[in-house]
Amino acid sequence: MPSGRRGQIDAGTTVLDAARSLGVDLDSICGGRGICGRCQVELGERPGVPADADRLSEPGPTETDYHGRRALTGGRRLGCATRVLRDAVLRVPAESQVHRQVVRKAVGHQSVPVDPVVQLRYVEVPEPTLASTVGDLQRLRVALAEQWQLGAEGAQVGIDHAALVGLQPALAVGNRGVTVAVRSDGPESVVVAVWPGLRDVLHGVAFDVGSTTLAGHLCELGSGEVLASAGRMNPQIGYGEDVMSRLSYVLMNPGGEQQLTSAVREALAEMVADLARDAGVDTESVLEVTLVGNPVMHHLALGLDPRELGTAPFALATTEAVTVRASELGLGVHPGARVYAPPCIAGHVGADTAAMVLAEGPHRGHDLTLLVDVGTNAEIVLGNDDLLLACSSPTGPAFEGAQITGGQRAARGAVERVRIDPETLEPRLRVVGCGLWSDDDGFDRAIRRTGITGICGSGIIEAIAELFLAGVVTADGRIVRPAGSHSPRLVEHGRTLAFRLCDDPVLEVSQTDVRAIQLAKAALQAGCRLLMDRLGVSTVDRIRLAGAFGSHIDPTYAMVLGLLPDCDLDRVEAAGNSAGTGALMALLSTSARGEVERVTAAIDKVETAIEPAFQEHFVQAMSFPHAQLPYPWLAERVQLPVATSTTARPARRRKRAEV
Repeated sequence: MPSGRRGQIDAGTTVLDAARSLGVDLDSICGGRGICGRCQVELGERPGVPADADRLSEPGPTETDYHGRRALTGGRRLGCATRVLRDAVLRVPAESQVHRQVVRKAVGHQSVPVDPVVQLRYVEVPEPTLASTVGDLQRLRVALAEQWQLGAEGAQVGIDHAALVGLQPALAVGNRGVTVAVRSDGPESVVVAVWPGLRDVLHGVAFDVGSTTLAGHLCELGSGEVLASAGRMNPQIGYGEDVMSRLSYVLMNPGGEQQLTSAVREALAEMVADLARDAGVDTESVLEVTLVGNPVMHHLALGLDPRELGTAPFALATTEAVTVRASELGLGVHPGARVYAPPCIAGHVGADTAAMVLAEGPHRGHDLTLLVDVGTNAEIVLGNDDLLLACSSPTGPAFEGAQITGGQRAARGAVERVRIDPETLEPRLRVVGCGLWSDDDGFDRAIRRTGITGICGSGIIEAIAELFLAGVVTADGRIVRPAGSHSPRLVEHGRTLAFRLCDDPVLEVSQTDVRAIQLAKAALQAGCRLLMDRLGVSTVDRIRLAGAFGSHIDPTYAMVLGLLPDCDLDRVEAAGNSAGTGALMALLSTSARGEVERVTAAIDKVETAIEPAFQEHFVQAMSFPHAQLPYPWLAERVQLPVATSTTARPARRRKRAEV
């Protein structure tokens, strides 16, 4: 248990050999020598097979003398030293499983099989003799083949030069017993590190390189446990707020790409040091790194020239997965460490979107799923196990607070939630870092510590949606004074009105703010509609909002303004940092890397820039919420026509069959 595998074995077979013969995941770094303690098991029971101790052999010297890091507690036994004498039920604890299932996100409960590309192998290498002329590397290869079946079928195990340099000193210190880190990428196996004696812990780091922020997670590769996480601003912001402005900097300044590359690499190296310090580990123990980002961030971090991404046809240097030595990026980890970047999809749909697809898994089910990661460009993926489509839509930075009066990122002091009384037009605000609504007791005292400094993306979305529902913003995006209203919150600015959210400091929603959100939401809606046209559907089964903006926006207000296509509201969910989750999956799982490479290669990219229908959808989506409303309660409140999802779904199924 828990695999449920069962079978017949000869009495006296060790538990480790029994597990291997039955295909059960039972870990063992030392190869059954009773040193590592990874193969611990527990005696279980079921009807007819009680947990009698005499079903297993008595503890022998190997177990009684064992004093490894993983103590034998609670009746646990070493599988390599314990023999099965009678019918028995054996439980394999999670920490003893090779492919331990680790839940990596609360939403969706996606399990990640932990089968990292780098594995530790303890081997004992025979002493050299005058009669044998082979070197210690050759002896190591023979030992790996005999003790671990590595290279036993003719494929020679390679070795990094740094590992070769350290091989003989490690053999001397370890009394001919060494632990090697073997990186198996496809058919090739390479020894990337050597340590004297037994070592049973390795680490890796997963990076999500965003245009605004960098996020990193340090994990133990054997267990999948996240030991430390960190985030910081991307220092490239000094060269431009968004990817297009950074591309402009590169195009206009010779050597600009090198400056941007150096900036992000130095930040990543500092994050590695911070993560290692927080986790209490040595950076030399980091043997694997994964890195995801949009195409521009991907190219700059890897040292690839991003200039071609600045002009049509937006050609990538490569759409394949990239593996490079971490030393080439100056990350300050083990000399044998590698950096793996999943494939980019095309144009401005990069490795972060591929990681999002891996984490969310629309290809694993038949529900028609829409994935949306909103930034300066919105990356959109639509499909299921039949077909996946992707596009990038130029939403601009309005959803991130840019181009908005008083707009800012979601930092302390930013208004993140807004409610407006439809009768009095009095607003209620909630501010990042405060946690209280503006009419709660203690708000004035709490806000003194943070202050109101501006409004972020989720705040401006809710403000405009609330104004729309209160009749202050019309369907075509004009700010008007409702009939009979004398609210002082409506302030005249020449020929237009603005709505004052706050008096101290003055924070207003202006007519230009509404227009900026209209343009952004129309671009997002148009990109989604373009993909839906390709599939011949009018609704989707579920929507997942990824990224920082998607995690904070209230789906109700997104639907009120028409940011998204029609979908049952309870099927619209925040996905969190899906790109970061995908990066973790690729770090911990060799099979996940194969999956993301296969799925990404099959995604059909739709280029919005050359699709005439994009402009048509864009114009139609300029109104609030958009052409039709999905919810009767919402239509009733704003008095617009209704299109319920129940009437649209039969047509959608028919069109999908035609496709």
